[in-house]
Amino acid sequence: MGLKSKNKVVFVSNYLNHHQLPFCKEMLKKTNDSFVFVATTPVPSVRKQLGYHDMNDMYDFVLKAYESKENASNAVAIINEADIVVYGWGLEAFVKQRIKKKKITFKYTERLYKKEPKWYTMFPRKIKYYFTHNIHKKLFLLCAGAYVADDYARTKTFIGKAYKWGYFPEVKEYEDIDIFIDDKKENSLLWCGRIIDWKHPEYAVEVARRLKSEGYKFDLNMIGTGNLYAELVKAVLVNNLDDCVHILGSMSPEAVREYMEKSEIFLFTSDRQEGWGAVLNESMNSACAVVANNNIGAVPYLLNDGKNGAIYHNDSVDELYEKVKYLLDNREKRKEMGKNAYNTMKNEWNATVATERLLILAEELKNNKKCTLYEGGPCSVAEVHKRKK
Repeated sequence: MGLKSKNKVVFVSNYLNHHQLPFCKEMLKKTNDSFVFVATTPVPSVRKQLGYHDMNDMYDFVLKAYESKENASNAVAIINEADIVVYGWGLEAFVKQRIKKKKITFKYTERLYKKEPKWYTMFPRKIKYYFTHNIHKKLFLLCAGAYVADDYARTKTFIGKAYKWGYFPEVKEYEDIDIFIDDKKENSLLWCGRIIDWKHPEYAVEVARRLKSEGYKFDLNMIGTGNLYAELVKAVLVNNLDDCVHILGSMSPEAVREYMEKSEIFLFTSDRQEGWGAVLNESMNSACAVVANNNIGAVPYLLNDGKNGAIYHNDSVDELYEKVKYLLDNREKRKEMGKNAYNTMKNEWNATVATERLLILAEELKNNKKCTLYEGGPCSVAEVHKRKK
């Protein structure tokens, strides 16, 4: 794609990470370096302990607003002058002046209600959001997840002004995708994430227990650490799964991708608290056949059940198990799903497509209240997509 833009673009977020980096690099190219990433906080130490790099210090396009009052003032000035600004959750203070000037601005966020809210909190939020969001005509919503538009609709905000978005980690292209898939280890499963309650690593162990009891031969690798780590290790030992379930601890993002590239099936078991879930992008790009919970924010945007992945519903371990078992019984189907998943990332859900579409969308929105440019993918209209009970 060869679009070049004369716009000055600013992305305001807490800190730069590897999920945002490809988008930033693409925006630099398409704006002839007229792009700034404003980092509002340092990279947390816990992230560094998990193997994440401090990208705030690695790239010249990052302005560290947290380092000094001068940097913070410069950040606000750059934001006010920019043609297009994208800002993250809780960072309204940086864009307050700009929004009042009616300049094109996009709020970029995961869902509001990762847990069902108390009824008495709804009305105050409607009042607050009316003044912070709804009265501003050039403020739009980029939905990092399929349930974002619905959550905001419950506050009577961003109705008809919401667009599909997400995280855009690196998309690798493989020379021959069929050979790449054939080289994966047969009957290999992978789970990765923080080992905490709402990620539900125990679901993967339960799937393994049932598979072994039915005589299936497989290997399940589990990558991550967290407060349930000891319980997970115990569950593996108690169920005599240590010959087929391997808990590998934390790894760098690069090492995780290597495991994805070698694995046939990826299990994504988080519940609705997973606002987006960038491991879905990465595992699909790695041509895994993904089995994922429908309550994960990215799933309805990225997966077409039975085509480029498999979706189980309502946190059902039974349905998760049946879909994994089906894939183990049907090697050609899991290869087909993996290839289709790879093509979804390569052709549509990637930083190159998202960057170009965002620049085009912003130009259209300068003169139009509503804009429908794309039938699906990044920057298409985000329909109200209510979570299934």
